[in-house]
Amino acid sequence: MHELNNFLFTFLIYVGSFSAGLLGSLTGLGGGVIVVPMLSVLFGVDIRFAAGASLISVIATSSGAASAYVKEGFSNIRIGMFLEIATTIGAVVGASIVGLISVNVVSIIFAVILFYSAITTFIKKNEQVINEPDPIAKKMKLNGNYPVGDTLVSYNVKKVPQGFIMMILAGVLSGLLGIGSGAAKVLAMDQIMKIPFKVSTTTSNFMIGVTAAASAGIYLKNGYIHAALVMPVLLGVLSGAFLGAKILTFTSSKSLKIIFSVIILVMAYEMLKMA
Repeated sequence: MHELNNFLFTFLIYVGSFSAGLLGSLTGLGGGVIVVPMLSVLFGVDIRFAAGASLISVIATSSGAASAYVKEGFSNIRIGMFLEIATTIGAVVGASIVGLISVNVVSIIFAVILFYSAITTFIKKNEQVINEPDPIAKKMKLNGNYPVGDTLVSYNVKKVPQGFIMMILAGVLSGLLGIGSGAAKVLAMDQIMKIPFKVSTTTSNFMIGVTAAASAGIYLKNGYIHAALVMPVLLGVLSGAFLGAKILTFTSSKSLKIIFSVIILVMAYEMLKMA
């Protein structure tokens, strides 16, 4: 009976993680934003161990979905590699202070960030590709294009310094909360840097693995990564991410924004209840 309960527990975590990987891949959240509250709220896992498992799964999501998005021409690799400098710095800082902050405080911070992300994404007007040149983006060759049907649509990147600063904050959140901080990354690229939503979500997926890896080692050193918990989360998120990469091509940006907003609103509410 004990073995059966363990199998059922592992299977349910796998199913939940598969859903997290699928939705995280589609929205650029990386799955961690769903895995952490899922493990904490539904399965009663300590949020620090949930964060440790989530960080490993985030690396898997980035490796799985991002490779497909790069191949299909959605991800902007130059933007991703540039902004990873900021997120990595922030991630090391966040992971270093995780033991100094109580679980309740972390939960409240997480919920506030999620609420803000959902509201700003949901009320944003229809996406417009801005063609005005930005000197910094032009000099760094950050502008690009992405496929829409059989054609390529060009876009120009705006407000590079502001986006870089936002990415440092995203990195701190990643290390502190055990997520890929995809919500903050997507917000920075979509709303500050004016990058099209599909490019923002796919580039976020490309970046989150590096951000998570920067803080995962510190979680491992502190004993917050448990192999029995990590395995079903890792397998579930990775398989869900692969499926999400296949679906994204046929999904509209408007639908993705609605899914993005609804998911993180629900997760924010659950995290506030737990705090």
